[in-house]
Amino acid sequence: MQGIIAAVPTPVDARGIPSEPLFLEHARWALANGCDGLNVLGSTGEANSLDNATRRMVMSWAADGLDPSRLMVGTGTPSLAETIALTVHAEALGYPVALVLPPYYYTPPSEQGLLRWYSALHEALGNRRIQIWFYNYPQMTGFVIPEQVIAQLHRLAPERFAGIKDSSGDLDYCRRLARTLLALRVFPSSETTLSMAQEAGFAGCISATVNHSAHLCSQVWRGNASPAAYSDIADLRTAISSQPLIPSIKHLIARRTGDATWTHTLPPFLPLSTGEAVALDHLVPDALTSAT
Repeated sequence: MQGIIAAVPTPVDARGIPSEPLFLEHARWALANGCDGLNVLGSTGEANSLDNATRRMVMSWAADGLDPSRLMVGTGTPSLAETIALTVHAEALGYPVALVLPPYYYTPPSEQGLLRWYSALHEALGNRRIQIWFYNYPQMTGFVIPEQVIAQLHRLAPERFAGIKDSSGDLDYCRRLARTLLALRVFPSSETTLSMAQEAGFAGCISATVNHSAHLCSQVWRGNASPAAYSDIADLRTAISSQPLIPSIKHLIARRTGDATWTHTLPPFLPLSTGEAVALDHLVPDALTSAT
């Protein structure tokens, strides 16, 4: 899996119950409009605000309704046992990749503690073929996954520990991993890095904002973008990020589909205020988010 991967949101109704039809409609739209793959139940999908039964349900919707070879799914929790159970379930559904947050409650863990945790996950998976990709998001977890830990686990089991999504914004960290671990697939979380991906050795990007810019990002990734595409991508990301991110992603999907259900979020998020929504609509015209 490589290229443009959208971290897709999870639509919920006013009671917080996910909607299968809305989820699949947007997922199919994203795949048809520039995305090479989808990250299901990541941070953008509000996975850590959902109970495990609901996560399993959404995982099943995606696996049954989409091409699993184009999917990865978030399975990381602070509980090793829950992470194992979710990852085993993902493998049984046909997911090739699980994106796994580190254990983020007792922080900062030691390097040996992280090695113990990830090694136990690997051993519990046995001969199951699902890959584990690290999810480095220190703004949420409180710490950076040490490069030495990633290197040791990748060298121990390269077929298992095969990739990383980095949401830290530290491109030097990404470059070092790509340079020293040539078989590790390194995905920054910003599509603005696509112009340097080939030189840096990045495998693409995994991003929330490509839910709305994948048609442009795909052109950059494939080398056939117009000069304006680069600035359009950066401007779109800046505009969306200027408001609360996940409510903004959902608001723009509601605008595209005409279905206000998409504006619902799970606590502690709030829907955009009227002022925020108007500002976002002004910054992000329909023409910028429309596939051509």
